[in-house]
Amino acid sequence: MGTRRLRIGLAMMLLLLLVLGGRLFQIQGIDPDGMAQAAVDNRTRSFPVAPLRGDIIGAQGDVLATSVQRFHITVDQQNVLDEFKRITPDNELVTVTKDEAVAKLANVLDKPEKKVKDDLTGDDRFHYVAKGVSPAVRDKVMNLGIPGIVAQATSERTYPSGSVAGSIVGYLGSDGAALGGIELTKDDKLSGTPGKISYQIGADGIPIPTAPRKEKPAVDGTSIQLTINQDIQWFAQQQIKSQVDRLSAEWGSIVVLEAETGRVVAMAQSQAPDPNSPGKTQSNRRQAIGVTTAFEPGSTQKLITMAAVIEEGIAGPLSEFTVPPSYTVDGQTFSDAFEHGTQERTLAGIFGDSMNTGTVMAGEQLTKQERYDWMRKFGIGQKTGVALPGETAGILEKPKNWDVRQKYTVLFGQGVAQTALQTAVAYQTIANDGVRLKPRLIDAYIEPDGTRHEVGKKKAQRVVSHKTAQQLQDMLETTVTDAGAQLAQMESYRVGGKTGTAEAPGKNGGYNGYTASFVGMAPMEDPQYVVGVTLQRPQGNIYGITAGPTFTAVMGHVLHTFDVPPSTGKPAHLPLFASEKRE
Repeated sequence: MGTRRLRIGLAMMLLLLLVLGGRLFQIQGIDPDGMAQAAVDNRTRSFPVAPLRGDIIGAQGDVLATSVQRFHITVDQQNVLDEFKRITPDNELVTVTKDEAVAKLANVLDKPEKKVKDDLTGDDRFHYVAKGVSPAVRDKVMNLGIPGIVAQATSERTYPSGSVAGSIVGYLGSDGAALGGIELTKDDKLSGTPGKISYQIGADGIPIPTAPRKEKPAVDGTSIQLTINQDIQWFAQQQIKSQVDRLSAEWGSIVVLEAETGRVVAMAQSQAPDPNSPGKTQSNRRQAIGVTTAFEPGSTQKLITMAAVIEEGIAGPLSEFTVPPSYTVDGQTFSDAFEHGTQERTLAGIFGDSMNTGTVMAGEQLTKQERYDWMRKFGIGQKTGVALPGETAGILEKPKNWDVRQKYTVLFGQGVAQTALQTAVAYQTIANDGVRLKPRLIDAYIEPDGTRHEVGKKKAQRVVSHKTAQQLQDMLETTVTDAGAQLAQMESYRVGGKTGTAEAPGKNGGYNGYTASFVGMAPMEDPQYVVGVTLQRPQGNIYGITAGPTFTAVMGHVLHTFDVPPSTGKPAHLPLFASEKRE
């Protein structure tokens, strides 16, 4: 019996030795690399390296958005020991207790010791101790040599110019996500590519100095230079806010374009968000009103009707029309904003004094399709493609959807809705001798090494002939010199422009207030800049809410900023009445 038990015991021992030997053979002979790699993986720690986001700068090099390097201090709580050894700056090996380490870390981070001790205690493999510390603080933390403590590189976005061009620049959320403006539309270029650092730690949580350290550098983001002139942008914002406050308007906007290039020199609004604290501005005012908000333009749209009539050969600036006090066509009656008897007017006079009656008489000679096509040629009803989020195409219904009245009201800017930038582009077309350019906000992309990639003019389209554009420029100037926009006259510079007043639609149908605007160009011997001013629902007498004075202030600032010399030559004085033509 005893011999049998002994044999069974020996057999079991041999079987166990066989299993252990097989496992040892598997580890050392069959899969040594796999097991070794598993051990390496178990002690390897990897951390992302955040790239610095590219800057956004103005046309003159002013920094509108930039990033500063910061660090998040994190801890692997399981590697924080009650006692550990560290090497001092004097190269001495000392023993440090956890409580001593907590006290020193709390002092560096300027935090309560209890809070820091709680952050270092537990089983979390990843826990934030502090966020967004400076490089100097990060160095002090890492010099403490606390096991499990890691500094992760990140960045903090700042906007040195505050609200100046805030709706254009945009902003980031608390999690670093782009939420508006150029920050959002060009996030792929600005954000860069993250890197990674990998190293191995020992059982004490301290990096093994002899183990390989792998580092994939982060690639910083591309910087973007805008066309925005910071000084003009600031001035325009001050001017429109002042006018909105003075007239208790709902909002206001100003667009400044360079006629020959389509560059957006400024795009201001009365409520400009500060990207450093966007929450202080109501959400519907954080985006650029100049591209996100469409409105009926009113009489500024008559420029397009006049361009179509002249280009199609229907009439010229001096063509004569007998204009009654009111004009009825297809059962629809149209009148003007001022009382008058039947007058013998030139086309220039109809335009200059903003007569709806005469505009309908001239424009009705265009077919419905031609009216629609000409608005499309000037960019109405389509997005400009400028690099800003939330841009609207406005509202331009197909001719088949126009009712009997709308097919005439579109001739003087009602029954159609467009943005301030779209209207400014229509005037840029005439200022640029009949060639429409897509507006642009970006001058160049600048790589981290300083390499610049210039952004040239966008696609150009000839809309009207050079001759027609010159005739329209004369009509615009006459409007300022002799007709309904004389408040836009400027000392030393010849100016052309047009007022616009349209009924603003209310929330529940019908109309509620007015949209007042003025769009003009200067100097008229060679128009270089276009300025458009819009006020939504200003309070007061309809004849006292002109945006002309704001236009002259901004245009004057633009011309002086760019050292445009005073005007030369005689201003245009086209006859407004047929009788003047015969004198």
